[in-house]
Amino acid sequence: MCMVIFAPLFAIFAFATCGGYSGGLRLSVDCVNKTESNLSIDIAFAYPFRLHQVTFEVPTCEGKERQKLALIGDSSSSAEFFVTVAVFAFLYSLAATVVYIFFQNKYRENNRGPLIDFVVTVVFSFLWLVGSSAWAKGLSDVKVATDPQEVLLLMSACKQPSNKCMAVHSPVMSSLNTSVLSEIQSGKTLKKGKRIASLIL
Repeated sequence: MCMVIFAPLFAIFAFATCGGYSGGLRLSVDCVNKTESNLSIDIAFAYPFRLHQVTFEVPTCEGKERQKLALIGDSSSSAEFFVTVAVFAFLYSLAATVVYIFFQNKYRENNRGPLIDFVVTVVFSFLWLVGSSAWAKGLSDVKVATDPQEVLLLMSACKQPSNKCMAVHSPVMSSLNTSVLSEIQSGKTLKKGKRIASLIL
């Protein structure tokens, strides 16, 4: 029963750390002609990680001309699926907890309740597995696409040895890493908790 109660907490943690994420990186382009330099290029991105829509401008170090670029990739489908599964798992866990606590007699009247509970649990366990796997791959793509060194390779000015291009700071991904671990743990907790609760009741 405790595991069933803790499952919603893991689910909240999973979708909150992903759905509420916003991050960014800062780059520096130091041209030979200092007046053309930009030492503070900020690039912000957030959930649902449609990175190809994140555009920014950088100096070309060739006069006042500027180059408009965009990050590479789109991880929105895996991120949105991840959050959707987490939300519905949270709601179902709450509903199941209410049934276990306040409607035990009706739950034990026949085998229909436990059977439905078992089927739904199996479905959610499968969705947790798929969601966590898909988001783990999506997160890996996000990390590559927002790696400052990878972004610098997109800039024409950085291909000239005379110009100095640097990463001022990288995006912090710790909460996104936690979201994947939280979803895996939530799936395990949901599955084990329902199994134990069914045996007890």
